Amino acid sequence: MKINPSIFRAYDIRGIYPDDLNERVAYLIGSAFVKFLGGSNLNIVVGRDNRLSSPSLFSALTRGIIAQGANVIALGLSTTPMLYFATAYFKSDGGIEISASHNPPQYNGFKLVKKEAIPIGEKSGIKEIKGLVLGARFKSSKKGKIIKKKVIKEYLKFNLRNFDLGGSEAKALLPPLEKMKPLKIVIDTANAVAGILIPKIFGRPLSKKRKFFRNLNFKIYHLFPKLDGNFPGHFPDPLIKENLRALQKEVKNKKANLGVAFDGDGDRIIFLDERGEVIPGDLITALLSKIILKEKPGKKILYDVRSSNVVGETIKDSGGTPIVSRIGHTFIKEKMREKDIFFAGEFSGHYYLKEQHFCEAPIFVLLKILEIISSTGKNLSELILPFKKYFHSGEINFKVGGNKILEIMEKRYKNGKINHLDGVRIDFKNWWFLVRASQTEPVLRLVIEARTKEIFEEKKKELIEFIKSFSLG
Repeated sequence: MKINPSIFRAYDIRGIYPDDLNERVAYLIGSAFVKFLGGSNLNIVVGRDNRLSSPSLFSALTRGIIAQGANVIALGLSTTPMLYFATAYFKSDGGIEISASHNPPQYNGFKLVKKEAIPIGEKSGIKEIKGLVLGARFKSSKKGKIIKKKVIKEYLKFNLRNFDLGGSEAKALLPPLEKMKPLKIVIDTANAVAGILIPKIFGRPLSKKRKFFRNLNFKIYHLFPKLDGNFPGHFPDPLIKENLRALQKEVKNKKANLGVAFDGDGDRIIFLDERGEVIPGDLITALLSKIILKEKPGKKILYDVRSSNVVGETIKDSGGTPIVSRIGHTFIKEKMREKDIFFAGEFSGHYYLKEQHFCEAPIFVLLKILEIISSTGKNLSELILPFKKYFHSGEINFKVGGNKILEIMEKRYKNGKINHLDGVRIDFKNWWFLVRASQTEPVLRLVIEARTKEIFEEKKKELIEFIKSFSLG
């Protein structure tokens, strides 16, 4: 059987089922992972999302693992942050989450970590695992076993330990009634695995349709709660505007305080304000940085190179140390460990916390935002307004091939301050742009930010027209 080598990517292993990623490939990946980690007598945590192919891939993957003499700690359904937590919690030798994150239903994949949930990327093991899989030469004298474990209760306790719970956790997982402003929250889990967490956090549903929850002063309206690997509500990618329409509508209809969207494996979280407007991930990073630095002065906080300049300015003005990183969870987690960084945020809605093994912490971020709204009495739009200092494009995607265009753009705009941290970023006095090749899709991504609307519109038009002249499509 010929294996498509392109499934081995910069951050994970991912492909279309069953053409690129099937049971045979999963078995070989399980075997290769054990060999990569050093052989038998290992304990490896395995979790999975609710994609239609995930149970079958789980079965094949774990057969490959135990065939090499390692034990599997099987979590069953889990979000990716739950898998990271469980890997550290059980002091295991590694972990694998079966998921294709935000991709459409026909995709699936594997996210790999070592001890302490240290991620395995292209330069830290995926290339080696790829070689082992393509070689397909595995032998073992004994078999391991599968041990079933539940970790959701421990995971939520771990997240909630930073909050003043008050009273019995069984009755109230969130801050106590007298400290909380009554809030209406709409949460969209897109028929994906993050849906298992909402009833556990906010209590049992009051309606038979499982859409409405009540816990203390919180009214939670849960959109697309039923797990369905076809994702009939919409695809689980909250960065696509079309996928947020139902959430926006419900926030307005219910006159909610905010809306929340999770991606397919529950490691990304996107916020909408009370008007249904999407809050860019970098502005959430700025807001949380300001609050965190009040509580923990002088900490280092990381943000990615796409983010608005307001993030670094906010961290610095709040007494923290701002650190810029290239994009991607493996790079960010590595830098967080290296520099002892307390908190990090990506433009894409990934947020990381040192206290959570430098991994994604979406539940912590959700509770923190609720706490900020409750303690200040302000709407989310009011809290975000001070950070809207600049005009930022977000990511604009182009079907453009090769790196030649980056070299040409660098020469064209050579009078600016050039940075090669991730692609090419060039800063000028009143504006900057970043252009880079995606690590997950065959596209070129452009980000522009300017101090004024006039400069922003001018440079946006100029850059888009220039890049389109190279377009293959």
